[in-house]
Amino acid sequence: MDTSTTVFSALDQRIRERLEASLAELGDLCRIPSTHANPEALRQAARFVHRALARRGFQVRVFDPGHEPPVLVAERPGRRSRTLLLYNHYDVQPPDPVELWTSPPFEPTRRGDKIYARGISDDKGHLVSRFLAVDALLDVLGELPVTVKFVVEGSEEGRHSEGLRALVERHPDWLQADGVLWEFGGVGPDDIPLQYLGTRGIAYVLLRARTMPRDVHSGVGGTLVPNAAWRLVWALASIKGPDERIRVPGFYDRVQPPSPRDLELLAQLPPVLEAYQRQFQPVLGFLRGVDDDLELKRMAVFEPSANIAGLTAGYQGPGTKTVLPAYAEAKLDFRLVPWQRPEEIPELVRRHLTAQGFTDIEVVDLGGTPPMKMDPDHPFVDLVVAAARDVYDKPMYKVPMRGVTGPGYLFVHRLGLPVATAGLGYPGSNIHAPDENLRIDLYEKAARHVARIAWMMGQT
Repeated sequence: MDTSTTVFSALDQRIRERLEASLAELGDLCRIPSTHANPEALRQAARFVHRALARRGFQVRVFDPGHEPPVLVAERPGRRSRTLLLYNHYDVQPPDPVELWTSPPFEPTRRGDKIYARGISDDKGHLVSRFLAVDALLDVLGELPVTVKFVVEGSEEGRHSEGLRALVERHPDWLQADGVLWEFGGVGPDDIPLQYLGTRGIAYVLLRARTMPRDVHSGVGGTLVPNAAWRLVWALASIKGPDERIRVPGFYDRVQPPSPRDLELLAQLPPVLEAYQRQFQPVLGFLRGVDDDLELKRMAVFEPSANIAGLTAGYQGPGTKTVLPAYAEAKLDFRLVPWQRPEEIPELVRRHLTAQGFTDIEVVDLGGTPPMKMDPDHPFVDLVVAAARDVYDKPMYKVPMRGVTGPGYLFVHRLGLPVATAGLGYPGSNIHAPDENLRIDLYEKAARHVARIAWMMGQT
């Protein structure tokens, strides 16, 4: 039996022995309602993470950007000078709609092989499972095989990681590493482990329509004065057509089509059509009539999108109210692909609306994040893929792009660091939705995977 096999067996045993204590620690973190509507809870979560890292012998630096929650950067030297950086965040999405939760969102509840809580998968479970991996490494080896760093921020969910951006600009030396493990990772359908190599970007825009100082009686003004809701709806209809094509001139100018290697990797992935049919059965028609598996995979991640995330106007209470709205607003998120620039999108929308005669519609830039794309054949990516094999008992597939968004571009395109994924996500985790959950078996596997990655980095 070789050394690696012996070490991995010992690590797995320690992870199993520590599992329940680790889940209890995770439960304590998930009880903190660290949404952006609760600044005190964000500070409480930051203190919790700070203490957890300090207990494990990490030197913790606190970067306070002032207007954003603090970013924690922790480091513990290892046997070798090579460095593994782990990125996570302690802020979570709001729990709304709370009435759709089976159990209270901030009271972790175990049912069968799952635990339910807001943020337990995105992203507190990933963070604490990595603590478990560190604990096992220290128990078995007495030290870390490589230097390990954590960077844990509190403004990823809805704040475009402004604090992390400031940290990268002011202290890029704090984040130097030989490889970065991203906040998420996990398995797809049939529990096949997936290695995500890119994320789409986002541009978030608010549109406002105001036609009068105040609402009026619809019977009095309905044929005489403009309705802000209609005005906004007409403006929105000009942005995207029923064919899903975005009609804003210049929007697609920077879009780079997938490379032959991207398409090769997509083709190797398990089929998605049946999974989409199960997941989106009530709205199956909106798959645009496409039944080619490779084309569906390409559309899902390599096409940009324009989504109405929120639409508000007029009376929304019970019963009726014959009112003509004077004000209406809509929030839009544009998912971007390489190499669209989020800072350009609001101005493109503004020019388009002006050209369409909607000079009265106000366009507010709510921020954005650029896309990120990794070299799928980078040696660090291959190491992470190799480390997954005996954990999941099946090969890990490389996925060239994922539809979600995150600040990975800061590490890949600004700091020049390789990024890979390793985590506990699965298709039923319900992130950003009621009954968010994690599977305990995947939590354990995520810790085993991360421990192997650190060990294998120390052997190269």
